Amino acid sequence: MSRVPELAQAADPEARYRNLRAQLERSFNVVATPIEADGSSFTMLHPRTPDELIDEAAFERDERLPYWADIWPSARVLAAHLSRHHGNARTALDLGCGSGLVACVLARAGYQVTVCDYYHEALDFARLNVWHNTKREAAALPLDWRALPDDLPGFEVVAAADVLYERPSGPQVAAAIARLVAPGGYTTTADPGRLGLESFIDEAARLGMPVVEGWDVDYALKGQRHTIRLRVLRRARA
Repeated sequence: MSRVPELAQAADPEARYRNLRAQLERSFNVVATPIEADGSSFTMLHPRTPDELIDEAAFERDERLPYWADIWPSARVLAAHLSRHHGNARTALDLGCGSGLVACVLARAGYQVTVCDYYHEALDFARLNVWHNTKREAAALPLDWRALPDDLPGFEVVAAADVLYERPSGPQVAAAIARLVAPGGYTTTADPGRLGLESFIDEAARLGMPVVEGWDVDYALKGQRHTIRLRVLRRARA
């Protein structure tokens, strides 16, 4: 899949995002999915199916799969939870943002939002969806949590939905979150019980971010039932 061009620096943001949508629609089979998050309505633009985006060469190189293109139950549950928050201009990061549902909720709640993903295409869709649904602009942070840079910024809130796909993801994501959460900040994760969940919680606690609150949410989608585990981890103030 070729890289979608960067947002043109037009003076009018409406024009920028109109151009970005046109670029994405030329590169992908884009659909619009309506989403309800605790009474708030969003229309999410995303590729019709992840299967169309599978790159066998990328998978052979580092087992990459286009998980970002779907709107997973964990993202829907986390979005519903966060829709009740008040951002008050605090900084927030949507880690592993996918097409950006959680970022849209955070932006509408009044946070200063940054979207973060390994795939640049996901960042483009997430920024487009934040603008499309909220008329706010999100910053973008491309990140491979297997090779963290030295100059990561800190955020008051980090949200992450279904990012623990494989067992090695647990300590990798824990290390990323420990670097990305500012002192006194916290992260809220949503997970359907992936292989990396237990090792993530253990490693995050070792890095100074223990679970301070947790609960499970039963969720049904397309005839399938899921138990989504919401966990809040907090970093102590310096």
